[in-house]
Amino acid sequence: MDNLKILVVDDELLIRDLLYDYFSSKDYQISTANSGEEAIEILQQGKEFDVVLTDLKMPGIDGLELIDHIRKSDYHLPVIVMTGFPSLDTAIEALRKRAYDYVIKPFNINRLCSIVEAASEDYQHGKEAIAERSHA
Repeated sequence: MDNLKILVVDDELLIRDLLYDYFSSKDYQISTANSGEEAIEILQQGKEFDVVLTDLKMPGIDGLELIDHIRKSDYHLPVIVMTGFPSLDTAIEALRKRAYDYVIKPFNINRLCSIVEAASEDYQHGKEAIAERSHA
């Protein structure tokens, strides 16, 4: 997985730094945002990502609202929701909004990495299939 581009959205600096350091050590390209609003600004700049990792509960625009925004511009972009406050209702809502996965904090960083890599691979395969259909 060369040049995997990940957007990490979390209002907790510790989580952003942890994920930035871990994924950077794998030579992935990481952008971070401390809010849903900042994530939207980054996405509106036209920067492309393979995966978005977002916290569920954030002041202002939360993770579920961020998914809604992302779905308007890229219906297939994988979004992985992370939360320290899991509930059946939010899990169902995240999956209804087509979240790729719902990860509970504290998470196992290696397991999270596997989920990110699988999400990116699925996304790339989907983009290739759409390109093939448009050329057929």
